[in-house]
Amino acid sequence: MEIDLGKIPFGMDFHPQDHMVAAALITGHLHLYRYTADFSSQKRLLEVQAHDDSCRAVRFINGGQAILTASSDRSILATDVETGSPIARVENAHEDAIFSLINLNESTIATGDDQGCIKVWDTRQRSCCNSFNAHEDYVSDMTFASDSMKLLGTSGDGTLSVCNLRSNKVQTRSEFSEEELLSVVIMKNGRKVICGSQNGTLLLYSWGFFKDCSDRFVGLSPNSVDALLKLDEDRVVTGSENGLISLVGILPNRIIQPLAEHSEYPIERLAFSHDRKFLGSISHDQMLKLWDLDDLLQNSGDTQKDQDDVTDSDSDEMDVDINPPSSKKGSKKKKGQSNSSASNFFAEL
Repeated sequence: MEIDLGKIPFGMDFHPQDHMVAAALITGHLHLYRYTADFSSQKRLLEVQAHDDSCRAVRFINGGQAILTASSDRSILATDVETGSPIARVENAHEDAIFSLINLNESTIATGDDQGCIKVWDTRQRSCCNSFNAHEDYVSDMTFASDSMKLLGTSGDGTLSVCNLRSNKVQTRSEFSEEELLSVVIMKNGRKVICGSQNGTLLLYSWGFFKDCSDRFVGLSPNSVDALLKLDEDRVVTGSENGLISLVGILPNRIIQPLAEHSEYPIERLAFSHDRKFLGSISHDQMLKLWDLDDLLQNSGDTQKDQDDVTDSDSDEMDVDINPPSSKKGSKKKKGQSNSSASNFFAEL
């Protein structure tokens, strides 16, 4: 199924319980669509001018009752799913343009901006509860380890950060990579962290040993890996700048099979529907595409290519890195205190 969005999308998210998908557009618009379970049709439910500048990320919150969008205009907006009406907005949520947004749990989200600041927000208390100067360039992606309360982020500065939500500190940061890190997932039952990079190399970090990667997989090079989506503990779906969606095995590292070709343009984001029947993808071709996941995976057990088996010999000890390394680009500029409008998230409209 293909949905023509009319403009370039930067973000996409599926409703957690229903057959709905939301898209965030470069124009600042939010689109919401309902699709049928049999893949036969789709209908646009909402078209909202959510932000003045580009809408870079979108997530459903509150069990799917509201949609959060984050923008390069530094604002965050909550929109009612049923009516399309704005519920609450925070202007100046960050000091710089917001680039990324993820859900941590039912009542907590995290946002990352263009200058490397990560903030954690409590959507029930409507306040910012953690703030980290984690990077020196844009926060490209984030993921959350709920058991250890660690928030991991990747950045255009070529580093992986680990933020401890209990101590409210940047616990550690990796050495600088030569390439921008664009995407991140946690796999192997929490033992491995996988990062996609600008040159197409997948960097594998062992949990607790974040200073330097333990393995590299170059099978997707030279196309950047812009999106990663964990299928299970051993397999990850990758989206590359050439528009190719692939299934990749981790330890042993191999391209299991190409899954689909969205277009010739970069994949911005990948996501699973709530029932995991569909894989969604967005790209610069202005299309949101829904793929039948069973059809994509039906031959995945039979096809293998570019096998580069490696031995997972790293220790699984936890949290041995304590202090972030000093920057190779000079000392970071100290950010000022958050604006008062940002301290009270979701101020009622």
